[in-house]
Amino acid sequence: MAIDNNKLVQILRKVADPQSGNDIISMRLVEDLKLEQDSVSFSVNTAGLKDTEKFQLHENIQSAILSEYPEAKVNIHFVNKNETKRPLGQVKNIIAIASGKGGVGKSTVSVNLALGLKELGARVGLIDADLYGPSLPTMLGIQDLKPKIREMYGRHRIEPIEKYGIQTISIGNIVEADKAVVLRGPRLGGIIKQFINEVLWPELDYLVIDLPPGTGDIQLSLVQTVPVTAAVIVTTPQEVAVSDAIKAMNMFRLENINVPIVGVVENMSWFIPEDMPDKKYKIFGEGGGKNLAKASNSVLLAQLPLIADVRVASDNGEPVVIQENHLAREYYIEMAKKTMQQVAVRNEVLAPTQVVGVNIQQS
Repeated sequence: MAIDNNKLVQILRKVADPQSGNDIISMRLVEDLKLEQDSVSFSVNTAGLKDTEKFQLHENIQSAILSEYPEAKVNIHFVNKNETKRPLGQVKNIIAIASGKGGVGKSTVSVNLALGLKELGARVGLIDADLYGPSLPTMLGIQDLKPKIREMYGRHRIEPIEKYGIQTISIGNIVEADKAVVLRGPRLGGIIKQFINEVLWPELDYLVIDLPPGTGDIQLSLVQTVPVTAAVIVTTPQEVAVSDAIKAMNMFRLENINVPIVGVVENMSWFIPEDMPDKKYKIFGEGGGKNLAKASNSVLLAQLPLIADVRVASDNGEPVVIQENHLAREYYIEMAKKTMQQVAVRNEVLAPTQVVGVNIQQS
């Protein structure tokens, strides 16, 4: 009896990691896999697990393999490698969507970017990190849904809500819609960590994180919890929005944060009347996005028009990207294409981002 390597990997994909709830293959916990006829040996990184969890994990791996290969000789070695185990190991790219001020359409950009990436064939998740003003449930039409809770290895895990083919989580789906969210800094950071560490995120190509405006506790908690691949800055053309966006940009560029900025999205670049689609009115001025892209040493990913029906689509829970004939759809699809390209370039030429391991002083 010879053990097939590909089949063994699929067997191990059925075994859950006690910490994340994802399978031990997608979490990259299995190392040094060796096969020889009816013998199999490999190492499993169990950093951070309790002894009871290690015992149960060992039993689950043994049972999974022996159910397919009853005569197999299985040797499992548990190793402790904290430096190689990181949050969201099953996610290839984490993209933070940031702005310096509110009202620039950052959440609309986040939702349609996520859906645009999905439209291009990627596996996508979306975190609503704007805890004081969660708007993603409305934009996706999931206001009445609550995430399910699953118990794994004695730990409670949150299942993300799937809509339009993307996985999402928002505090707006946890608290009642009419309840005020009153939280201090440490609790804000705790919720962000919970969204990262306790949600059963599947394997994803991109996890888009819609941040609140500014440079507060949530932004700092994020970079201290997970390695953010890149940031996208959202602004409008006017100078007051750009000046605030520069502050958001500079936070990511701090030496001990060092998150690459892959591009700028200029929203509300011009107004297009729906009854006159060939007309453009630059009611907020022009040039802000290009100036910000130059200041951040990045590119202008998109100039998005101001169209009344974009607001209607968001309020109705039907984002423009899912509407084949919407006037603004191609602008957002092109934004997703350019974002995908710039993230690929970032990964090609720059080292992976590291989790911030020091305290950052806010002024």
